[in-house]
Amino acid sequence: MTPPAARPAPWFRLPFAPGSRPPGAIRPGVQPPRLLPSLLSLAMVVVLAFGLGGCVTTGLPKAAASPWEPVPLATQSNPLSVAFSDARHGFLVGSNRLILETDDGGAHWEERALDLPEEENFRLISIDFRGDEGWIVGQPGLLLHSTDAGRSWSRLFLDTKLPGEPYLITALGRDTAELATNVGAIYDTRDGGASWQARVGDAAGAVRELRRSPDGRYVSVSSLGNFFSTWDPGQETWQLHQRVSSQRLQTIGFQPDGALWMLARGAQIRFNSDPADADQWTKPVIPITNGYGYLDMAWDPSSRIWTGGGSGTLLVSDDGGQTWQRDPVGERQPSNFTRIVFTDDGKGFVLGERGSLLRWVG
Repeated sequence: MTPPAARPAPWFRLPFAPGSRPPGAIRPGVQPPRLLPSLLSLAMVVVLAFGLGGCVTTGLPKAAASPWEPVPLATQSNPLSVAFSDARHGFLVGSNRLILETDDGGAHWEERALDLPEEENFRLISIDFRGDEGWIVGQPGLLLHSTDAGRSWSRLFLDTKLPGEPYLITALGRDTAELATNVGAIYDTRDGGASWQARVGDAAGAVRELRRSPDGRYVSVSSLGNFFSTWDPGQETWQLHQRVSSQRLQTIGFQPDGALWMLARGAQIRFNSDPADADQWTKPVIPITNGYGYLDMAWDPSSRIWTGGGSGTLLVSDDGGQTWQRDPVGERQPSNFTRIVFTDDGKGFVLGERGSLLRWVG
């Protein structure tokens, strides 16, 4: 178990893997029947399937059509986060200081420059807007703020007492935002980023993934994937939960009803069966054993479930995760899909590595 990190500072201020043969013996020169090896192989498959205890298949049907279209980007950097200030205008950020802007809902993107020192190679990891007010956080130690829909950005210098590196930013209103770090420290500001107040007494420890629900709850996966933690507003500390199988956790997030979902190594998917109990989970669902795991999951505007992962793996379920199909557009993309995003107004994007982007066309 990863030890908890140091207690966050309560606030900080910014200026910021030879003889007779027995009866029935095989005569020399005669090939033995292959029945026994075949039976052994079949038995192994059956044992494996029952041992996994879930729904397993080695092949999936391909969907007749796809609601996604590839969007060419003039970059080999990895898109990591996308957000919009209105129905048409938004930004895509990522590794190697990547920032792209769109004015047509994400059909086309143009490179944008930020006024940052050339010698610093920032990883822009999270962006969010609430109307014209926008925020970007990056690593190492980057926080940007805009009050004019991203036409201009000002850098706010983070205090050195901030535990961990910025990981997730959420715009909440005028001059108000919430910042979470890669050790699970959570802060908020109500004065445009001039000062920040700690919301949780102890950090969660080093995390590989961290998500926030619309109502302000958080869930994180430890850096080794051996446990996960939850935090609800008002709790003093993160609540630790052990993983439900021997498979290490990959990602955990929130379903539309507020319950959790879980992706684990071995291409396992689980759903939280009781939103009020984070330790109650369904048996694992393993849609396809193609050697690649899943990295993200999301629900589209029609309540279909999408999951994506390695080597163009993009799957969809129309029945709550019981059966799955392969997306024909996704499997043609030479990329690992790392994030699936749907906005409140129905836009959707699949973010992949090396400049790969899919846009939802319904």
